[in-house]
Amino acid sequence: MQDKRLTSPPFAVTSIIVSMGLVALGNGLLFAYIPLRLAAEGFAPWVAGTILTAMAGGGLFGCLVTGRLVQRIGHARTFASLAAGMVLSVLMIAVDTEPFLWILSRLAYGFAVSGLFIVSQSWLNDASENRWRGRVIAIFYMTYVVAIGSGSFLLRFISIETLTGPLVSVFFTTLAILPVSLTRLRTPSPPESVAVAIRTVWRISPVGLAGLLAVGGLTMLVQGFAPIYAAAENYSKDDVALLMFCMQFGMIAVQYPLGALSDRIDRRYVLILAAAIVILGATTATQLSGMPLIWLILVFALWSGATETIFAVANAHANDRAEPQYYVALASTLLVAWSISGFLLPGIATLLTQVLGTRSFMFVAIAVALFYAGFVIYRLRLREAVPDTDQEPYQPISAQAPYTSELSPQSVDSIE
Repeated sequence: MQDKRLTSPPFAVTSIIVSMGLVALGNGLLFAYIPLRLAAEGFAPWVAGTILTAMAGGGLFGCLVTGRLVQRIGHARTFASLAAGMVLSVLMIAVDTEPFLWILSRLAYGFAVSGLFIVSQSWLNDASENRWRGRVIAIFYMTYVVAIGSGSFLLRFISIETLTGPLVSVFFTTLAILPVSLTRLRTPSPPESVAVAIRTVWRISPVGLAGLLAVGGLTMLVQGFAPIYAAAENYSKDDVALLMFCMQFGMIAVQYPLGALSDRIDRRYVLILAAAIVILGATTATQLSGMPLIWLILVFALWSGATETIFAVANAHANDRAEPQYYVALASTLLVAWSISGFLLPGIATLLTQVLGTRSFMFVAIAVALFYAGFVIYRLRLREAVPDTDQEPYQPISAQAPYTSELSPQSVDSIE
């Protein structure tokens, strides 16, 4: 039985949720600001794609290093250090519109934001009792997703020709340090080690591991390239801000009903359906050039929501098939898989931009979703479904804030 003295009341975890919500406001603003500012300066779309890929590369590095950092200095100091690094990275954008400088900036930003997710989620897991942990995590994700969209929407009130955008992002990120710095929430014990076990996780759930390998890139493609595409199609600053805001509600419109359905039937059928929706959304998007904004919003929200569904249901499917002693290694490995895909696929799409134009990310998404749907269909023929009694309840989580491990002392330091 869990020792109640080692946990915190539900209201105590709000400091972490508020801090990450403030980080998301600044992050969402920059997601919309950067491609629009680059387009206004006359840079080709592939430049914005390269900057996005650099951010994903930093995220991959962050997910590999943060556990070691927490081991050395603990959760609170790691959080403050990463947030400070994030502030410095945004200030680099304010120095000059120089692509190489911005690439370095987003590389550092990706490292910091990935680390903040790992620290904040492991802290929340440690501080929460089993009976309300699920609700805390759900609130955390919903807060982050809504804040991302709200941050993008702020661009409607900010000129892209000034330094206001980066400075507002700095304001929110600096503010995010305060709730965690002032919290009385108990700091978790540093982990002894962090596990990454590719072969073990593949044996547990090939569909889950392949799902995270697919969805990391799918998420970065739709969320990262949507504003790049909209800017290249000459949609206004206000249009792009509204698009990025509305896309976040695809999680509610698509992920929630499909997630609930995955508790009733074999989750693999839901994964195939979600992949089919991604294919439909990306294919339709290739025909949207010159169409009214409302069609762009509907298609990209549907596409984004289906991507979120693959992430959440693939995670749930993997956990259904794992024994408790593998949970931490499973979460760590899935995060690494998500990060690798999130780095590689945007890079491929960026390279193809010079050949296929700004629609290249749509074609890459179609190819990845087709491959994943085919793989899941293949696995359906090889392995029986998990019995309903062994399925954990579906938990709504977002691919924009990937679910990480608890950095548990019981985890094994190994790469298989």
